[in-house]
Amino acid sequence: MNLTPQQIAAALGAEVVAEGAAGSPARATIDSSQTGPGDLFFGLRGTNRDGGEFAPAALAAGAWGAVVGPAFRGSFVLPERTKEPRDGEGAAAGWVFVVEDPLAAMQALARAWRRALGARVIGITGSVGKTSVKDITRALIPGAVHANEQNRNTEIGLPLTVLAAPEATETLVLEMAMRGVGQIRELGEIAEPDVAVITNVGPVHVELLGSVAAIAAAKAEILATLRPGGSAVAPVAAGELEPHLQGLERLLRFGPGGDVEAAQAEVVDGVTEALVATPLGEQRFHFPFAEAHNLTNALAAVAAGVALGIAPADMADGAASIGFSRFRGERLELRDGIVLVNDCYNANPVSMRAALDHLATLGAPRTLAVLGEMGELGADTTLYHREVGEHARASGVDLVIGVGEPAREYDPDELVADPGEAAEWLASHLEAGDAVLIKGSRSAGLETVAAALPEMLEDADG
Repeated sequence: MNLTPQQIAAALGAEVVAEGAAGSPARATIDSSQTGPGDLFFGLRGTNRDGGEFAPAALAAGAWGAVVGPAFRGSFVLPERTKEPRDGEGAAAGWVFVVEDPLAAMQALARAWRRALGARVIGITGSVGKTSVKDITRALIPGAVHANEQNRNTEIGLPLTVLAAPEATETLVLEMAMRGVGQIRELGEIAEPDVAVITNVGPVHVELLGSVAAIAAAKAEILATLRPGGSAVAPVAAGELEPHLQGLERLLRFGPGGDVEAAQAEVVDGVTEALVATPLGEQRFHFPFAEAHNLTNALAAVAAGVALGIAPADMADGAASIGFSRFRGERLELRDGIVLVNDCYNANPVSMRAALDHLATLGAPRTLAVLGEMGELGADTTLYHREVGEHARASGVDLVIGVGEPAREYDPDELVADPGEAAEWLASHLEAGDAVLIKGSRSAGLETVAAALPEMLEDADG
């Protein structure tokens, strides 16, 4: 983070109450136990504790500096260092910056570093697929790219992601999560995107916002944070998002009939070979996945690159390096040709239907769907679960195994109490060549099924 202490203090809006070594911090941290030499520790306020309490320990561990709230202005009695400072740091205890709100200060510093980098920024949000679009975009965009790791996409995770960007970063790819009205705007004002991608809008977080129209309005907040001359990327079938797209100066649509679409596509040995048509010309891509919904995600990623003026041929070179975050469509090959699709990072009606459709394309002699509840669906949760169960039948799934009482609404062939019981049921009922989908909201805890099943099958063979 190549900013001087004075520049950091100005960006934070801070009072400097202690001075430390010259130079710049290596990274920003919020966990004092993970803070070491060269770090800038932010003492964030939590529900039960104020992180400022741990700033002296962070400084004692060699932190370059600490950012704390006003309550700690006069309370620093620094213990002796527990680690040797880095070469050139000198013997100073560390910088201490006092701010009114450490989280807001961290966000302001992230915005300052984003501007200092001068990197292009792609912001990505949406009800479904935003993490996959982020992962694909990171792979396709050439040059030095920095992106969120895992789910660092919140009001805390996004600024930490920006502050971790190396000075040589050319493109920032930033996923933005939404938990309520105003959050996407807050994240967008930190990131100041050159390109704003909205993957789609669906009944996700209805319990929090009340309607799909309200969700669309919340997602559309990112559009108001575009830099001058910035571009929006949205699906052809935008649904409730459509009113928010009217009047945009620069808008690229992805999907059938859009600015970026797959003119041809076929799956060969698990690879999607697609001829992608764009305003910058056609290009053949070889994507290392077979799912139709991931082709849609890839079109959104290509559109983001096109919005930055990147030639499709330059993006095609990166397709082979596409890798997805954990629990998102991970394919595991088990004994006797059994295929396990671990897609349990989260679930909602849109992603459930897409995952079930993909299960049907695997060509297995028998398909099984292990489904946990879909959370935060509001008053219509029973209806949504029933519709997904009906979709499973219509798509040809042979057996539906529901996990937990809310999964009863899928009308499953078998209802089990918890993930442990689900793993046991699978271990005793799976047959050679079966294809199994595991999917549910994180609250269902179905990742334990995928973790336990391979060993249980081996033990059964033994």
